[in-house]
Amino acid sequence: MQTYVFDGSLEGLLCSVFEWFERKPGPIRLITRAAFQPDAFSEHLEIFSEERKADRVWKGLQSRLPKAWIRRFYCTYLSETEQAYINLFEFTCYIFSNVAGAENNYGNPYVLAISQTAIKVEREKHRMEAFIRFQHTADGIFYCGIDPDFNVLPLIMNHFRNRYADQQWIIYDINRKYGLFYDLEKVEEIKMDFNEQQKSMQPSASALSDKEALYAVLWKDYFKSANIVARKNTKLHVQHVPKRYWKYLTEKQL
Repeated sequence: MQTYVFDGSLEGLLCSVFEWFERKPGPIRLITRAAFQPDAFSEHLEIFSEERKADRVWKGLQSRLPKAWIRRFYCTYLSETEQAYINLFEFTCYIFSNVAGAENNYGNPYVLAISQTAIKVEREKHRMEAFIRFQHTADGIFYCGIDPDFNVLPLIMNHFRNRYADQQWIIYDINRKYGLFYDLEKVEEIKMDFNEQQKSMQPSASALSDKEALYAVLWKDYFKSANIVARKNTKLHVQHVPKRYWKYLTEKQL
């Protein structure tokens, strides 16, 4: 079985599909360059990302799939797992090789896998939108560091741009080492250099504004006053707000 090696980008994944239809090699193994380990006994093909080829495949998908499925495709790509890339490759080949409406065949393992993965990514997206808490820095920018399971920054950008349109903010993915910066006009992708001591969810105390401590106290007081002790249901609370998200919540900090 031949191995297709690509760079892990969406463009590279689409080019892999293009090359498969060009060559028709039969079953192949798709793997990212980062995960690939050369084997002297097996053949592999390096896939180079080309905008022309990727655009052709993407436009083909858009003509064959409803918008909801294009969204599922993109969400699955953002899950960033090797299996997800395989599922997307096989799904795309399946769609192009069958009649319209093939995406509704949940008996196909790749259709089912993409649907299930997209649900997980969308759930993470909604949780980030609900649980992100900004901190006011000394330079007037609101900052939040996150480490989501999936690469959801592209999915939450519009939500925060619309909701916090009157203030500058940064949402930074600590693990993926990039973030979004809104400057009151547009959102840009940024990268920042952190030393080992700074690689945490919270900025250092010296980087925060003088008012941040007051904001935190007021927020905690609000939650304390709104809490009804007699109706406390810890099990239900943890179900809706899993503990792994508590690190983002000001009201959960001691």
